[in-house]
Formats: sequence, structure tokens, C-alpha cells
Amino acid sequence: MSRFDPYEHLGIRLNPDGTATRLSHYPNTDANPGVIPGLPTVSKDVTVNGETKVWARIFLPTKLPSNDNTVARLPILFYFHGGGFAFYSAANLSTHQPCSALASEVPAVIIAVNHRLAPEHRLPAQYDDAIDTILWVKKQAVDPEGEKWLRDYGDFTRCYLGGRGSGGNIAFHAALRALNYDIKPLNIIGIFMNQPMFGGKQRMPSELKYATDQLIPLPALDLLWELALPKGTDRDHRFCNPLENGPYKSKVSSIGRCLVIAFNMDPMLDRLQAFVETLVKQGVQVEARFDVVGFHDIDLVDTQRSQALLNIIKEFII
Repeated sequence: MSRFDPYEHLGIRLNPDGTATRLSHYPNTDANPGVIPGLPTVSKDVTVNGETKVWARIFLPTKLPSNDNTVARLPILFYFHGGGFAFYSAANLSTHQPCSALASEVPAVIIAVNHRLAPEHRLPAQYDDAIDTILWVKKQAVDPEGEKWLRDYGDFTRCYLGGRGSGGNIAFHAALRALNYDIKPLNIIGIFMNQPMFGGKQRMPSELKYATDQLIPLPALDLLWELALPKGTDRDHRFCNPLENGPYKSKVSSIGRCLVIAFNMDPMLDRLQAFVETLVKQGVQVEARFDVVGFHDIDLVDTQRSQALLNIIKEFII
């Protein structure tokens, strides 16, 4: 019986200099700043931080709601893609299409953050990139010459942070970090986390039960954390395990409403249930939508589930 190789499973090869060669290639799509018949949104890429080369893709619906002939202001959603901190980008179809759908159906202005990837950039680089993007949007809000789509259509008092997988983890930690900054006139009023990626040293029953999950078997999940966490730390580090006691816990009650989405056959299910219980104990208003049928990332391969998740997020945005 051949030994399972998590590197082969993930399609990644480590180089001697600490970088990684990603052997799988994911289809990308360009932004479309001009209206294209049949597409519900326009999109454009903007540079957030020239030094770190972090950029974001902004999505705007082509059909804008109006009140008394004036265009209604849209909520602003910061979106962080999945990929275990190590894969994908804001240009991948797996990010572009859900963000376009969110923008048109909520409707909202979506800012998909193209954060740096591990292991070249370990945590907290991704949280730094999230904060940089939030502060960049603040700058646009107060600058008369700021980004026009945001200034003309965005409601800076109704901001949300959200994402899937590792992106859900980034959204949570970015919300905590944002409490340390003056981000006015921005106001973050909620976080939506689709199957967020958390972990810990002690195995949860669901992790053992689904240890051979086809998509994220336990050794692959372990490797992703090994590549993403700061060197010399373990999976009980607060970036990975939000259940561990730490000074940040006193801030949790200030992060606003939370939506947590999970599926019953996700290896991280028990961890997410414990995460929700922790949030509730800290006084956070949490909506947990745990589907008894489904596996991790089912929404990437099942269009009906994808639409159902979109509807849940849409209901959550006010």
C-alpha cells in the first residue's frame, strides 16, 4: 500500500529557498470594467499596496437600485478567497464568479482581496493585507478624488467582511484587528464565514471521522497549517485555534453579527460548532447555518448549493 503524500495531493512542491512551486493551474479571468451584454457586473483591479503588491478586484452590479431617481447606496463587502492560505487568487474563476453573483444579487459593492500566499508569506501577512485593504477603502472614502465606484455607489457605514475556507479565517481575524484602528467613516457591521478554516492540536471527532476526506484529508490539512503558521508555532496558535484563551477574546464581543456556514461531512464541523459556541458565550450575535447533507466545498461543484449559500448570505446582509 502506497504512503499518502500530502504534497502530491495538494499539487505543491517546496523549494530549498522556502518558496513553493504550485503544480496545478487554475483558470483565471480578466476584470471587465466596461459593460458586457449578459454579464450582471462590471469589475476592475486596483492596487492596494504597491510595496507588497497586494491588489483587489472591485465588482459593481450593472443594474443599480434607485430610490426617487437617485441611486441607492450599496453595502460594501470585503471578500477573502479560500485555498488554505496557499492557493488561488482574486482573478481565479472560483473567486470571480461567486463575487460577481454576490454583487449582482445582494446587490453590493464587492472588494475581492488578492492577499499574499503562504509559505512565501506566512500568517499574519494575510491579515496585514486585509487591514491594508480596509484602510485603503477608508482613504478612498475621505479623498474627494478617491475611487469613483466606491465613492459614488458604496455605503461606507455598511461594511461586511467575508470569505470561504481560509478566507473565512482571514475575515474573522481582520475584524478583530480592525478594532485597533480608526477606520471611520467605515463601519464593519458583520462577518460571513463560509466553511471557515480553523484547527487545533487536539483532534476533534469529525476530523478523525473524515480523516480520509477526498478533498482535504487530515494530512493535507495539517500540511496547509504547517505552511501557513509562523515558524516555531503549533496549531494551538490563535491564528489557527480561536478556542484557545488569549487577550483577543475580550475583543470578540465587539466584532458585530456573524454568519457561519458549514456542512455535516466537513472534517472541521465539530471545530466550527465549538467556534460558534465560543462566539455566543462572548455575547456575539451568531447565525449558524449547518447543513446536515454535504461536504467541504460542495458549493464549488453543486450549483444548487452555491445558489443556496448565496441566498443565505444575501439574507444576512442588511
